Amino acid sequence: MRLFVALDLPDDVREALAGLIAKLKPKSRNVRWVEPKNLHITLKFIGHVDNAKLQPIQDALALVHSSQPIELTFRGIGFFPNERRPRVVWSGIGASANLPSLAADIDAALAPLGIERETRAFVPHLTLARFKSDKSVRDLVAAVQTMKSRDFGAARDARFHLYESLLKPTGAQYNRLASFPIVSGSAAKAD
Repeated sequence: MRLFVALDLPDDVREALAGLIAKLKPKSRNVRWVEPKNLHITLKFIGHVDNAKLQPIQDALALVHSSQPIELTFRGIGFFPNERRPRVVWSGIGASANLPSLAADIDAALAPLGIERETRAFVPHLTLARFKSDKSVRDLVAAVQTMKSRDFGAARDARFHLYESLLKPTGAQYNRLASFPIVSGSAAKAD
């Protein structure tokens, strides 16, 4: 199974980003847009693991907590690595100081299970689209210039989630396997 750990988006933020994607799609050939229902904030990409590792992963994640919920703001649009050679369209995330700590704690909790640690610094963002090629990107880059500081909403997240990613010809399908409270003492609910 292919797994990742993530925060979900509130419905109002998801709807605002769905509206943005709908406006930008006509200006973007050679771009594969993320389905709004699949938008999430990745805290840790685990990758492929044997089914036997699922319970130890859930047990390790159940021990990860922060002293307070995560505060998030969703604002701005940009490109990785840059506008001249874009590969990804993203929306920025402002977060409380405990978000990078939460991601680092998740990474550390999973390392003893043989899950490779992150080598890059955690940078919270939402991937909105991936470019298939460099062709015909100018119209999209120009459209994004007018929306660089657009505000998409805010959230206060009290849970993080373990997802399975199924890759299908029609696109990725994400299945939530379990949820974990960010603040210790809250009840976790497996889905």
